[in-house]
Amino acid sequence: MPTTPLTQQTFNRTVTGHHIVLVEFWASWCSWCSRFAPIYQQSAASHPDIVHATVDGEAEQALMATSRVDAFPWLMGFREGTLVYSQAGFLPGEQLEELVQHLRWMDIEAFRREHAVAPEQAPPADAAPSRLAGPAPGTQHYGWPGL
Repeated sequence: MPTTPLTQQTFNRTVTGHHIVLVEFWASWCSWCSRFAPIYQQSAASHPDIVHATVDGEAEQALMATSRVDAFPWLMGFREGTLVYSQAGFLPGEQLEELVQHLRWMDIEAFRREHAVAPEQAPPADAAPSRLAGPAPGTQHYGWPGL
């Protein structure tokens, strides 16, 4: 699956509308972004069930400010609309794969409790179970990455 370009108008809809979303902020002048692009595209091809989105930091400066992005490349990971990873820097393919598997297998409810995600960002405790609860769909890799 190819990467999906995001703008300020499509960012929230994409992040909240999919089970797992990775967002890469990049700039055309950034040499590390150029090196990371093929690794990111390979991950998108290997994991078609995960949205691999990109944000052109030069064109979307307001979105960068809102997202508190101040370096390139910057990678964000969302699970069920909740930001669970946000960090600057180049990731080699193995580390990106480890991040993907972590996002796939993490317990999002435990994460929300541990990080005190505001109730308006998470479903109420007495709500019916989300249709998105449990492991993400797609190829399952058993065991914790790196073991």
